[in-house]
Order: sequence, then structure tokens, then C-alpha cells
Amino acid sequence: MSYAIVGFGKIGQALARAFARKNIEVTVASRRPPEALAPQARAIGPEVVAKSLREALEADTIFLAMPFGEHREVARALPSWKGKTIIDATNAFGDEPDSFPSSAIVAKAFTGARLVKGFNHLIAAKLAADPVVEGVHRVVFLSGDDEDAIAAVAALAKQLGFAPVKLGKLNEGGALVHARGRTWGPLIFQDLFKKEQ
Repeated sequence: MSYAIVGFGKIGQALARAFARKNIEVTVASRRPPEALAPQARAIGPEVVAKSLREALEADTIFLAMPFGEHREVARALPSWKGKTIIDATNAFGDEPDSFPSSAIVAKAFTGARLVKGFNHLIAAKLAADPVVEGVHRVVFLSGDDEDAIAAVAALAKQLGFAPVKLGKLNEGGALVHARGRTWGPLIFQDLFKKEQ
């Protein structure tokens, strides 16, 4: 399984730190050329490899960690997303979709992909920190319409040290972690921990 993070701002770098902490290779990319990202990627760890956007999109599982409005540009980079899992870590702050959850709009843009909303409810500093504190694991919420995709992302979250909590489908559980304008789901910014069995 190969992984990529598209967007290398605070959230993208926080996710990269989670991969580096567990010695799991991950590709990072943004609109900037890879050589502009390489110094920061190397500073995080040798597992974090800066590549072009086109190369990053070859990964099996791709985190969207850019501002919500930029997802369309990324979605246009491939004619089909069949066989790929997209983890939508975006929030639509100041970029209002209609009445739909932003994740439903992202899912529609990435034709053929299996989309899971996740890793979007924590601020970057919390996401970057070691998720295991005194034997308990920081929670990440996951929602989506494909059970197999949720299970795969939950397994990755556990591998990264988080405690995944499945919230159900995008139009149900996704609404709990949905943030746009002044409408915030009740789980946004909730920093919760769970003892793993």
C-alpha cells in the first residue's frame, strides 16, 4: 500500500509527522515544485518524500490536506480515480458549499474513488503530536459510504497510533465533523482519547 499527502501546509506536515513517527513512507506534494518542499520533508524524516503532484497521485491512498477550494484542481489531474482511496481532511471554512456536506462535494469531484472523511477535526498541533498519551490514543473520526474503505483507513489510523472511531455514512456521521462557515459539527476540535483494547 502506498500513501501520499496532497497539501503541505500545517495539516499536511502534521500528517507527515505521523507517518515519520512510525517509519512509514509517504509522498508529499502541493502546487509548489517538489524541490521547494524537499527541505521541510527531509527535516520531518527520511520517510517523507517530496514529489510532483502527478507522481503523488500514483499512490493507493491519498490524503487531501489542502484548502477545500483547491480539491477541484487536484480532482482534474486524473481522468478516473477508480481503485484509489481519498481521505478528505479538508474543511470548508469560508468556502461555502450549498446545503451539502463538503465531503459529498469532494466525493463527487473524485470520480470512482472511495472517499473517507477523516483527520479533519483536530488542529494541526494536536494532529502532529504523538497520539499516544499515558497509554491512551487520540481519537480520529472517520465517515464514508464505503465500509471497506473505512475499514482500511481505520487500520491505517491504528498503525499511525490513533484510535479510529467510525461515525457512519457521510450524510450521517460526516455531519458531526463537518465545518463550514458558521456551521460546525459538534465534534469539530474535540480532542478525545480512547483506551485501545
